[in-house]
Amino acid sequence: MDKRKKTPKKIALLTDSCADMPKMNRPSNLYIVPLRITCGGEEFLDGVNIGGSDIYAFHERGELPKTSLPAGEDIEQTFDRIAAEGYDGVIAVMFSSGLSGTYEFVKMLAEEREMPVKVYDSKNGSLGLSMIILQLALEIEQGADWEYLTGERVDFLIKNTFAFFSVDSLEYLHKGGRIGYVTAAAGTLLGIKPIITFAPDGKLITAAKVRGSKQLADKLISLAYERGKNFPDINIAVANGGLPAEMEAIQKELSAALPVYKNCWSGEIGAVLSAHIGKGILGSAVQILK
Repeated sequence: MDKRKKTPKKIALLTDSCADMPKMNRPSNLYIVPLRITCGGEEFLDGVNIGGSDIYAFHERGELPKTSLPAGEDIEQTFDRIAAEGYDGVIAVMFSSGLSGTYEFVKMLAEEREMPVKVYDSKNGSLGLSMIILQLALEIEQGADWEYLTGERVDFLIKNTFAFFSVDSLEYLHKGGRIGYVTAAAGTLLGIKPIITFAPDGKLITAAKVRGSKQLADKLISLAYERGKNFPDINIAVANGGLPAEMEAIQKELSAALPVYKNCWSGEIGAVLSAHIGKGILGSAVQILK
């Protein structure tokens, strides 16, 4: 940080629309820049005028939406609004650089701002990114200062947040060029449902492969449980894309398996991840707090 800049006292949080967090009770100091989605000759703003259910409708019609970075003007206007509303510092935690250029783009634009802006690569997305933001908001509300947050806390939360997502169909990962035809066809024929997670470099990797809905739910719970079972201070979370009842069942079992949790959050998968994976997503996550 430029030594000529004063240490921020009123801190804003910035993320992008790949943070699939609950719409209710969002932190008042949180600002979100939308990624863009193009389909049917129209452009949409993720989380503004398009959501996961809209993507599923496109898929049902045989259309394949394309995703792109936030517009520079949207990011600039968000920075302007943050300053106008009295904040003097920004902590920005963005969608994984292993999957998107959003982090690098925001970082570049942040360097031009007069106020201190610290930009982080979450190396995560959706549920995991949301958990990082929500926990930071809680700690800012409780009085955590700029030096502590930017000096160690954000990095700690990034390294200790683990999210897992099911993939009901390999069709859209194949169409998007993320897996080959043979892998997709074999998975479909065998009824295999992969569970994906984020590697340390922020790219997607397979955490497990299962068959059937029961095995899927059990594995999502066990993956999160194994990450969190040895820690007394954790948050847990679940998410869904078109499967709210199944998510509630996983939430109930996960909270029973890890009853020491401080917060249990739930979210709905947004348009960007839905565009690349399709309908029928379930997610579980655990965040180690110390």
